[in-house]
Amino acid sequence: MKSPTELAERLARQWHRAPLRVERLLSADSWPLRLPIGKPTGGQFAHQIPQVQAHVQRWRAVSIGEVIWETVNYRAGAEPVSVPVYWCLRTPSEWVAATGNDLVREEFSILEELAHGVSPLYRELLVTERPLWRSKAPRDVITAATLADTLSPGIAAGRPLRLLGGLEVDTKFVERHATLLTRLLDERYNGAASEQGLYPFLDAPADKDHWLMIVPLQAGLLPFRRQRVTAQELARAPLPGSRVLVVENEQCLHLLPALPDTVAILGAGLDLQWLGADTFRDKQVAYWGDMDTWGLLMLARARQYCPALCSLMMTRAHFERHAPGCAVPEPVPAKHSAPAELNDEERAFFEFLLGQEKGRLEQEYLPEEVVHREMGGWGRCHGIEHQAL
Repeated sequence: MKSPTELAERLARQWHRAPLRVERLLSADSWPLRLPIGKPTGGQFAHQIPQVQAHVQRWRAVSIGEVIWETVNYRAGAEPVSVPVYWCLRTPSEWVAATGNDLVREEFSILEELAHGVSPLYRELLVTERPLWRSKAPRDVITAATLADTLSPGIAAGRPLRLLGGLEVDTKFVERHATLLTRLLDERYNGAASEQGLYPFLDAPADKDHWLMIVPLQAGLLPFRRQRVTAQELARAPLPGSRVLVVENEQCLHLLPALPDTVAILGAGLDLQWLGADTFRDKQVAYWGDMDTWGLLMLARARQYCPALCSLMMTRAHFERHAPGCAVPEPVPAKHSAPAELNDEERAFFEFLLGQEKGRLEQEYLPEEVVHREMGGWGRCHGIEHQAL
């Protein structure tokens, strides 16, 4: 025999299980719930009459949902007895009320408010991931969802978010709710905001300093093997050597060959304004990124600040040679037309990638020997020879 209190505690525990919460709040097929109460056994009816009577009285006092009763004949009884056998809850509101739990009631009330204020696209996310809104005012969550409806990949086009018209929020709001905004945008763009990072996804400079990894590819060129510096410092402090290799992803560090007179800068993403600083004006610059529309957008952005740079291993020929078994679908394209800063071959490659089911080949999947050969070729074009690591 289960008491109303026991079943209420079970229902409260179920609220904290995300899959059950999603199923019951978002699917009409989950209702009604029939919770078995359990009949008194013959032994209990014969030897624990006060307990059985109290059990029956407790269930007669329940006013939430519907208690299903059944008439049972017991040997020890002179006549049939009506006992509770199921507790039937018909709606999410009855489930929440049946828990008798203040926290559950509070969270359900917030979710009801959010469900009425945000796009249905975001409801499952908000039901599943309570930490996204637990410490926030519901009006801020609704404002963030409204903002997410207006944002799209590359919308800032390199400008600070404060310069975008029509957002109706300040940059401090974006900073305070960056995680929530990122996850909301993930729902619209198949996880691309988390994968790229919010500011790179929007193509906006981050309000906080962006740190990049600096690696000398010639021993002794710098007094360290690798170092992190901010983009602002990089724009001010001249680097040694005559050549700079800009690499989109830090994960490719292990693929880089030794190259005399060369410094590599890794992990810039779309934060490439520093390439336009006077400290890079006399450098020979190469760019290597992923073979997808985002990688080509970053190449275009780099060329916007450094028109003379050359690209490495970002061609259709490289893609077709190495894509089998390595290429994956691109969650969302960076743009639906090629950036103007790309050359004719690169623009054609961009359009080619837009038409591919698997149009993304991350740079770390290129074989080491290919990377060494291509970078050695770039070095020879500029009068240097690469050395094997």
